[in-house]
Amino acid sequence: MKDAVAGPDGAKIRWVEIGGDEPARVCVHGAGAQAAAYFTHVMTLPSVARRRTLMMDLLGFGLSDRPADFGYQLEDHADALARALDAAGVSGAEVIGHSMGGAVAIVLAARRPDLVSRLVLAEAVLDPVPPPAPGTLGVTSFTEAEFAEGGMAQILEKVGPLWAATMRLADPVALHRSAYGLRAGTSPSARKLLMELTIARTLLVGALSQPLEGRAELEAAGVRVVTVADADHNVMLDNPQAFAATLDGSQAPGSRG
Repeated sequence: MKDAVAGPDGAKIRWVEIGGDEPARVCVHGAGAQAAAYFTHVMTLPSVARRRTLMMDLLGFGLSDRPADFGYQLEDHADALARALDAAGVSGAEVIGHSMGGAVAIVLAARRPDLVSRLVLAEAVLDPVPPPAPGTLGVTSFTEAEFAEGGMAQILEKVGPLWAATMRLADPVALHRSAYGLRAGTSPSARKLLMELTIARTLLVGALSQPLEGRAELEAAGVRVVTVADADHNVMLDNPQAFAATLDGSQAPGSRG
């Protein structure tokens, strides 16, 4: 495990690193996730394992520090990630982001184009996330204090054992602020930033997930959209072979795009 100072008061981002060939690949997890748990089984497959790969935990999540004096907005996460990549000597990387991590990766590419040569986004959050519907339970149903004092326990019970296994590693304040960051989105939106980028961009969507809004518009802007067979939101967990095939440039059977 490696680390670098990336936040206030010496707060460190930590990551698991494998492989050795450049350019590097950087894996960024979603809200309540942890990078190595979601990516190791894919990034160690023979077709992709040779590349230097950093599976990085955002501040407040997984193995990384949990600074209280940190905003946890998408821009905050992107800037902290940039500081860690600078410390790791990474530039021109292929950045792979899942869900919230996809939005962070887009912001990173827009703010620090020297760090990113290609984006591979799995079910990335492209638009501000609406608040929970009345009568439903979500992270932003609670105030920050309520979430830290008992709301997180309710959410862990709701999401089930798979997601809870990594979500319970998150700092409640970090998770709550990050969830509000997803509600706020960015300005311009992550969708617009993605469409305006000129680097190679691939967006993976699970065939079993919700339909992708604005697919034709994204494709017209040069974003390669791939529908991955037998996959829901957690594409890399549901169909790792297809995920790896996208990374190494091949096309997995059953995938479209």
